[in-house]
This record gives sequence, structure tokens and C-alpha cells, in this order.
Amino acid sequence: MLALEQRLNELHYDPGAIDGVFDSSTAFAVVAFQKVTGMGRTSRVTDDVIAALQTATDPPPLVPGGGATRVEIDVGRQVLFLYLDNALWRILPVSTGSGQRYCVDGSCDRAVTPAGSYHVFLRVRGWQTSRLGRLYNPLYFNGGIAIHGAPSVPAYPASHGCVRIPMFEAEWFPSKVPNGTPVYVKNGPTAPVPFNQPAPDGTPPASPPPTTVPPPEPTTTSSSTTTTTAKGIV
Repeated sequence: MLALEQRLNELHYDPGAIDGVFDSSTAFAVVAFQKVTGMGRTSRVTDDVIAALQTATDPPPLVPGGGATRVEIDVGRQVLFLYLDNALWRILPVSTGSGQRYCVDGSCDRAVTPAGSYHVFLRVRGWQTSRLGRLYNPLYFNGGIAIHGAPSVPAYPASHGCVRIPMFEAEWFPSKVPNGTPVYVKNGPTAPVPFNQPAPDGTPPASPPPTTVPPPEPTTTSSSTTTTTAKGIV
């Protein structure tokens, strides 16, 4: 088991403490590897997983040249790639919009995570409660849509539109992703949704910080204010 954790860490997955114990963090790292490589999302370390780990290499970037520090979210594979200093640093499992229709307080919509090029513009420390649920350490990048920790991160799309990450990874993730960091969402719906609006605290949209190259898709941005009254999608 120690060798498994070491190999996952070498490949930029996050097995948590490398201690030879197969715990929930190790299971999340395994399922992230299975997602990237197109294997069954079981989180089990079967012979085919062990064999694939031996020959695995880094997946290619979704947005080459998209910024030295950037976040790439692949809705199709349900994974997040974090780049630091122009190098792949971590691969996380995520759960994005379920695609299902939902109604809350008499208002109905469809749970999607729209594709596009965005920037982190708002963050909240700790737990935040919205009308759709609770978010831990959310980083907002598209109106009310955030990357945030959640107790439930299934191997399939299940959120109202936010990008859920495991709780243990939500502890360190905000420290690596400052405001202004580019966030690219690929292989997801492109239709605009009501959340795709100015910041949920009412702050009007503003121009994003410059990146090294123009974003490859239409950009949706909001102010870089750090006020903490946003209401998330979850």
C-alpha cells in the first residue's frame, strides 16, 4: 500500500499522508486516476489499476499556455488539474453539475457547470450556508458557482453547478489558488445559466486580471472583491 501511495503522489494525485494506510484520501486519489485514464470509477485497487499505474504518464494540459498558475476542470472526466509554475501539481476528483432540473423557494433551474474561461474573484473561509446547501472554503469563479469542499463528492456529476472537491483537499486548495487565478472549464455545457451573472453579493462585473495569453473561450468575470456575503450554488 505504501508503494501505491508513493506512485499516486508521483503522478500528482493526492493520497493524503503517505503512510501505507488505505483510507478515504487514498480512495479519492485512486478514483481520480481511474477518471483520468478512463477506467471504471470503483476506487478499488485491482490488478488492472496496479498495471496502469506502472506505465502512466502525466495527462496533457487542457489549455496549454493558459497561465503559470491555473485551474483546469474537465467536466467530462470529472477531474480538476491544478498547475503551479507552469507544471502540473495536483489532480483532484470533482463532482460538477448533475444536469438535473431542480426547484428551490419557487425558483427552478437546471444544474449545470458551464464551460468557459473564468477567474477566481471571491473567497470565503470556512463554512458558508446558501439556500442550496453548505460550502466549505469556496472559491467563486463564475457568479454563484464555486470550487468548494463538500462531505459528498461522488464519482459522477451531482452538484447544483458548483465544483465539489473532497474536504481534506479543500483545506489546502485555497492557499494555492489566489484571487485572479484563471479557471478553465472544458467539456461542459456552454449555454448560459442564471448563475452566470455578476457576483452574488451584487458587485458589478469588472475586467479580469491579464493572463499570459487570451482565454481560448468567452470570458465571464466578476469583481476581485473579497467580501464574504456570496451565496453559492453548491
